[in-house]
Amino acid sequence: MQGVLAPIQFLVFLVSLGLVLRALYSGEGQGVAIISVVIKTLTLYAIMITGAIWEKVVFDRYLFAPVFFWEDVFSMLVLALHTAYLAALALGWLEARGLMWLALAAYAAYVVNAAQFVLKLRAARLQSSADNRGRTPVGLEVAP
Repeated sequence: MQGVLAPIQFLVFLVSLGLVLRALYSGEGQGVAIISVVIKTLTLYAIMITGAIWEKVVFDRYLFAPVFFWEDVFSMLVLALHTAYLAALALGWLEARGLMWLALAAYAAYVVNAAQFVLKLRAARLQSSADNRGRTPVGLEVAP
């Protein structure tokens, strides 16, 4: 599921980032930008829920498994900023321009968090490749 949701979330992020930057720069399209951040936040919630379920299945913990501890810690900041955006929108705490700046803060945290996961996955693949180097693939062993 993560392999499908992560690219979708990243695409939604890129579109929304463009809309937010346009709204900040020109003042145009603020309504569309606001909606795009809500959609981005919903995709974030979906990936966080499915990610927590995956961690439970693989590591027997919904969050903060030792292997993903710091990524999960930073994910909480990302969630907090996105949720603050929704709260500010729903409760009228910020005008449209303030919402755009809050969205950018949430997006900056998202980029750092996404980079953490990409680097972790890359390191795992490199380690797996190093572990498998020199081994005979299963099924191709030569009997003694």
